[in-house]
Amino acid sequence: MKNRYYNPAKPHHRPDGFQNNYQSFRGKRWHEILRWRWNAWRAGHPRPLTEPIPVMSPDLDFIHANAQAGLNMQPAVTWIGHITVLAQMGGLNILTDPVFSERCFPVQWAGPKRATPPGLSLAQLPRIDVVLLSHNHYDHMDEASLLALAQQPGGPPLFITPLGHQAWFARRGIRHVVELDWWDTHVLPASDRSARMPITLTPAQHWSARTANDALRSLWGGFAVLAPDCHLFFAGDTAYSKDFADIRQHFAQAQKPDSGGGFDIALLPIGAYEPRWFMKDQHVNPQESVQIFHDLGCKKAIAVHWGTFQLTDEALDEPPRELARCLHQAGLSSDQFMTLAIGATLKVPPRQRS
Repeated sequence: MKNRYYNPAKPHHRPDGFQNNYQSFRGKRWHEILRWRWNAWRAGHPRPLTEPIPVMSPDLDFIHANAQAGLNMQPAVTWIGHITVLAQMGGLNILTDPVFSERCFPVQWAGPKRATPPGLSLAQLPRIDVVLLSHNHYDHMDEASLLALAQQPGGPPLFITPLGHQAWFARRGIRHVVELDWWDTHVLPASDRSARMPITLTPAQHWSARTANDALRSLWGGFAVLAPDCHLFFAGDTAYSKDFADIRQHFAQAQKPDSGGGFDIALLPIGAYEPRWFMKDQHVNPQESVQIFHDLGCKKAIAVHWGTFQLTDEALDEPPRELARCLHQAGLSSDQFMTLAIGATLKVPPRQRS
């Protein structure tokens, strides 16, 4: 199938889809998948939990009061679970890769099942203004959750996606969609309750597929959200690559010298990484996520993409232990790159407006 977005001037474009900047992705062969599953079975992977995944009741009073605060909003991020985060900044409520379903699979009677409940239910959310969708894998692009958000009281959010997703939404009657290519920026205009907010799609080392026949046909990526009170980076799903040094350089050049550049908070994945021979070209491990933290030059990060769905060989509670070891080796503290309980909120100090 021809890529209708194809631009030969862009190296990540292909006539039949998209590719990564630094390492082309090829799908795993059947014998590689069988090797992975056979070795996992022989080794008894995944290992069982050795300690419970931390879950806490959300601070709904703060979240909903903050949602109504307009330009006086306190920048904050609440981890809902897996890759889903509620970010409150610039007067807006932003949701990353909303996954509220019991399973991340085409049907709800099979596939990986939630080990932990969402930190907030769909009914407990404030009205969502913007949804950032990183790519179309089922543990990131959950149809039931997206349809529910499109029907929320007060009207649908704006769905911001990489190239190639608009038709999927249109078939489900959702039109409030903006598609971006890597480095494209969509600017949310200022209003009486929210600030002007540029949102840029950034490269990631990953891939896409929704069916057996559409691999690499839609784009994937992360997002940089530059509100006046908080600069947020959402990595989406990614392996390690030079893209993150490129992202830092791109935004350093774009920002004013006195703007207090860099990201105030980054949402970085740490889970679904074993075995490395199978996962290395699509998912970072905690050590590589710490390297991304360095490459971006961000002030703080919270760990996501762990503790909810058993997708790979490592135990569901292993990523934060490995992250703690990697942070110690790197001379960083858990206050700089932290793990939150599901349902917990981190308040981010607002940046000084230039």
